[in-house]
Amino acid sequence: MSDKTKRVVGFTLGCFDLFHIGHINLLRNARALCDTLIVGVCSDEYMLNNKREPIYALNDRMEILKACKYCDVVVPEDTLEKVELYNKYKFDILFVGSDWYGDERYIIWEKQLKEIGVSVVYLPYTNEVSSSKIIQKIAQMRQIH
Repeated sequence: MSDKTKRVVGFTLGCFDLFHIGHINLLRNARALCDTLIVGVCSDEYMLNNKREPIYALNDRMEILKACKYCDVVVPEDTLEKVELYNKYKFDILFVGSDWYGDERYIIWEKQLKEIGVSVVYLPYTNEVSSSKIIQKIAQMRQIH
């Protein structure tokens, strides 16, 4: 296959718990910049150890993403290490929310990925909504009622 016909593979990773418009925006924007989008979904164990208890179990989160037209491949993941993810999935572009721009880990990962020919593209973060904000709003509504 020549370079002119090479399909561009993109990869993004997230928890995708309480799937919302911010997730859709990220996936839509990422898919517009590649031919195939692989979406890694953080394991329940990762969420418990690093964020919070998931609202939806991993299998449910994966099924929701599989139903999204922007996701070509959906895979479970328990690592954030970007070079390790590259070695597993061989993507050309890593898509990341712009809220991570300038993060020390991403500065290092960008350099490592650039050395192996992978671009890191930061996509606009949707400020108005997040899973954490949804959880807070539900908790506030329960207190009112």
